[in-house]
Amino acid sequence: MYLSSNVLLGLLAAVSQLHHASPMAFPAPLLEERQASTVPDFVSTYAPLVWLYSGETYFPSDIGAQLDHTKPEVNFDVITGYPTPLTLNNLDSLNADNGSQVYLTSIDNIVTNPAWLNGVKPDSTGKTDGAVSVTIIVNDRGNGEVDAFYMYFYAYNWGGIFLGEDVDDHVGDWEHNMIRFQNGTPSQVWYSQHSFGEAFTYDCLEKQGVRPFTYSGNGSHANYATTGTHDHTIPNLNLPGTGILTDYTDQGTLWDPLLSANFYSFDADANTYTAYNSSYPTAWLQFIGQWGDEQYPNSDKRQHEVIPGISATAHYSGGPTGPEDKQLNRTAVCPTASGYVCDIRTSLTS
Repeated sequence: MYLSSNVLLGLLAAVSQLHHASPMAFPAPLLEERQASTVPDFVSTYAPLVWLYSGETYFPSDIGAQLDHTKPEVNFDVITGYPTPLTLNNLDSLNADNGSQVYLTSIDNIVTNPAWLNGVKPDSTGKTDGAVSVTIIVNDRGNGEVDAFYMYFYAYNWGGIFLGEDVDDHVGDWEHNMIRFQNGTPSQVWYSQHSFGEAFTYDCLEKQGVRPFTYSGNGSHANYATTGTHDHTIPNLNLPGTGILTDYTDQGTLWDPLLSANFYSFDADANTYTAYNSSYPTAWLQFIGQWGDEQYPNSDKRQHEVIPGISATAHYSGGPTGPEDKQLNRTAVCPTASGYVCDIRTSLTS
């Protein structure tokens, strides 16, 4: 697909506005320390299986370990007096320090590619051994409707190649599938991709048994329902073939998110999370800041814009928000976003 320079600049400006931001932010939920009832069987029975790209370098990562390698900053200054060590049990305390402006910033210079950014490659069983890399959040919406969010964490995002140069690299990466169930039966599945994503009926998806496949894009970890090339130059429009911004997916390494997950329920009316096992940390779910470095200014020698003045073409972008910012009580299977229509696809080829 070829675009004129004016059209491309307009698209990139739109990407800049949408990039990494959840389409609509909600107040961070309160937390409950009590233990919830048993995880509904269907949440595990129909959980997605993730195919990581064969050439993947940045694998799923332990959520808590991210805090061992980062420090909280606001406007590139370290917050004073934050609790040490910073853990998943006290991460929410950062909300008092301009929480939405907090960035969990790498202690290491990421240009040196420290080993912790590479995450943990799933073993032969599909487990990220020693790394809790998944959070599963269950929202019972009543009348038999249940949404299960399968949140995947990676320590680093490689954004891809644009006009021959790296763009959109950042520390921290949250992606997710959401499956909507009706009376225990899966009906629709959401695939997060960059600033938005795609939704499909469950029946049309590729599966192993009853578990749908998710294909993770190389480096960016955007979730797709098929293998191949995915041109995502235009936000919310996944085109086949190679474009100027392309993700690649295949059946590389199979990852079973269930084997390295903590489970929580979410009560939308009470705005609370509850762990299904009392050993799971909960405070971190309330954190409203970013899970990576703030986008470096152009004055930083590490930074470079492919097209000067277009921040969406920067080599390094800012880190993403976490699960609390992913519209856990959405009405449609798609999140709400200005200008987007929730189109539930019934075929992988249409």
